[in-house]
Amino acid sequence: MKNFIKHDDWKIIEEGFHPEFNRISESIFSLGNGRKGGRGNFEEQYSGSSLQGNYLAGIYYPDKTRVGWWKNGYPEYFAKILNAANWIGINVNVDGEELDLAKMNIESFTRTVNMKEAVLCREFIASFLNGKKVKVSSKRFLSIVRPEVGAIKYTVEPLNFDGKITFTPYVDFDIKNEDSNYDEKFWIGENIENMGNEGYLTAYTKKTKFLVCSGMKYNVIADDKEHAVHITNESREKYIESSFTVNAKKGHKITLCKYGVNASSMYHAPTRLMSDAKETLNEAFDEGFDVLLNEHRDAWAKKWELSDIKIEGDVAAQQGIRFNIFQLNQTYTGDDERLNVGPKGFTGEKYGGTTYWDTEAYCLPFFLSTTPQKVSRNLLVYRYKHLQKAIENAEKLGFKNGAALYPMVTINGEECHNEWEITFEEIHRNGAIANAIRNYINYTGDKDYLAPYGFEVLLAISRFWAQRVNWSGQKQKYVMLGVTGPNEYENNVNNNWHTNNMAVWTLKYTLEAIDFVKKEHPEIYAEACLKTGFNEVEETARWREIIEKMYFPYDEERDIYLQQDGFMDKDLEPAETIEPDERPISHNWSWDRILRSPYIKQADVLQSLFWFADDYEKTDIERHFDFYEPLTVHESSLSPCVHSILAASIGRPEKAYEMYLRTARLDLDDYNSDTADGLHITSMGGTWMSFVMGLGGMRVRNGKIFFNPILPDGWKGYTFRINFRNCNFKVDVRQSEIFITNLSEQQTEICVFDKDEVIKEHSTVTIKL
Repeated sequence: MKNFIKHDDWKIIEEGFHPEFNRISESIFSLGNGRKGGRGNFEEQYSGSSLQGNYLAGIYYPDKTRVGWWKNGYPEYFAKILNAANWIGINVNVDGEELDLAKMNIESFTRTVNMKEAVLCREFIASFLNGKKVKVSSKRFLSIVRPEVGAIKYTVEPLNFDGKITFTPYVDFDIKNEDSNYDEKFWIGENIENMGNEGYLTAYTKKTKFLVCSGMKYNVIADDKEHAVHITNESREKYIESSFTVNAKKGHKITLCKYGVNASSMYHAPTRLMSDAKETLNEAFDEGFDVLLNEHRDAWAKKWELSDIKIEGDVAAQQGIRFNIFQLNQTYTGDDERLNVGPKGFTGEKYGGTTYWDTEAYCLPFFLSTTPQKVSRNLLVYRYKHLQKAIENAEKLGFKNGAALYPMVTINGEECHNEWEITFEEIHRNGAIANAIRNYINYTGDKDYLAPYGFEVLLAISRFWAQRVNWSGQKQKYVMLGVTGPNEYENNVNNNWHTNNMAVWTLKYTLEAIDFVKKEHPEIYAEACLKTGFNEVEETARWREIIEKMYFPYDEERDIYLQQDGFMDKDLEPAETIEPDERPISHNWSWDRILRSPYIKQADVLQSLFWFADDYEKTDIERHFDFYEPLTVHESSLSPCVHSILAASIGRPEKAYEMYLRTARLDLDDYNSDTADGLHITSMGGTWMSFVMGLGGMRVRNGKIFFNPILPDGWKGYTFRINFRNCNFKVDVRQSEIFITNLSEQQTEICVFDKDEVIKEHSTVTIKL
């Protein structure tokens, strides 16, 4: 755990340069706008440890799978979000010396992200070895209003000398992914135009043939006035630069305002790509930095109005939750149903930047509650559009009759994960896709989504479950063999309880969906049956038999569901007995030792108990929590949030707060020593859940919203906003009372501490504690 980020309500602040943590900082100070993003790299040359990264949503390369032992059914490639052109580059040379913080004496250094405005700022004073001292400040943002545009204001001030300063802004497409399987570069250069203060280059990806145009245009300001400079241009394959030299005076500032554009063939016809990019960039340039920044700030203010959470009395917790909300809003805007929430977003290369089941399990609730309904609906439509690929994925593993296995990792619907214990066995992900449909409908009331999108997805997943189980003559039950549950520290187990439970639940829910669509949309139902070859009588008869006769491992003595067959054969020493220098065990133990241990990476049985808590008594959840949580090492970023929510629900506020703070500050404090690879974006949805659903106790049941809030010790209070079925609520929790305000135009009914309350439009109810 690191502790070098200064606590602040609205800002992420690094005071003093920490080169040993620079890759961590680059992740933490990342920016994004839903369509593109980049790590918090320096604009100027830096020869120290750095992971350069700029990423464009949806642009990927199918990197050929690299495994030691090929198995039938393996995907042929791992889809990677590509490191795109480095458009932020500004090299600076002072009297023949390159500005490079790895080679200079640093007197002061501050790096800051203002989350309220989504602006990255940096300021430092540093000396060259010859004693010449400069002050540098930079301000950078990626426009949320103009998603193809970014802007930089970069200022250099000589503090103790007069001299020549050469600026070289550039765009570099000759880059690579650090995680390339075969150390190859993925971009092929095409066209270049580079003249004066403006330049463009286009490149396309190998294999996938995505075409991208990246360009720059800049102006120079000296002493607060536009300053004319003599420009020298240089171009080579996949690279353009433009240099100029200024005779700088001591104490006088030279500012370079650089504007960048990144446009792709996902949104433009290839024949018009460069001309469209020019038009976009010149419009931004003509508006100017301040106008672009102000419209960007205004758009972010609207986002925060709907999604902010305010905590009084705990700055660390406040900074943590806002950081998580900020990154979620930077990563996904819901404007394009082809896009999704990558586990690293725009902050790093690990996991390939593609889509996991994390989106449905941990991110959907945030977008349901804080954005227009179309945003969360597009997350579901994304999976519907990939249904045929999911059916093909299942066919590769031997399944038939339109059975679908949604991929563990994807960008286009095709499975691209190549670890057998995950690709073939972690099939509980199918249940997460199905549960997301229920979650969306339960929250929005949009039951018509079932006709036909939701129904077709549920049907294909149910067909998979019906083929994946087999009858055990010994048990006289249906069983599910050779699986991996959410706890990835167990592989190839039999009868993972969560997986079996998700299979049965999906079959039940699909039967309900059939009844609804058949009754309310008979023509659509008939068309869907014809399209999918669905034999309702035969197929549903098997489903009902599986529902009735599924096997669930259970320990009668402890009255708990077992994570899988044989779990009680393990040495059930609690995780607190592990020596601190052996944590995390994923870094320090052999895989053999981990598999034989009882230790749990993330919620497994407890995942089901969280999703379907209304089906269990509080005492049931408490009993399972007390058994499984002490065995959990929380080495998945997705682990603390579920435990925080469950702890709150069973009256454990101290544990709920402990787990909340851990998930909220997971990346800021580098809990798992892996923030350098990129942020854990999808777990940030879990952080929001741990606050609103855990501390706030929010649930939706039968079309009504429920609140059962708790206030952690030391907090004066907190507030959050919720969108729910055309209503917007502000929930304000204090030590002795709760205020819930209906900010919408219609009266509505809610439930607080199991008591119904009617709130008129634009009014507040007060509940005494």
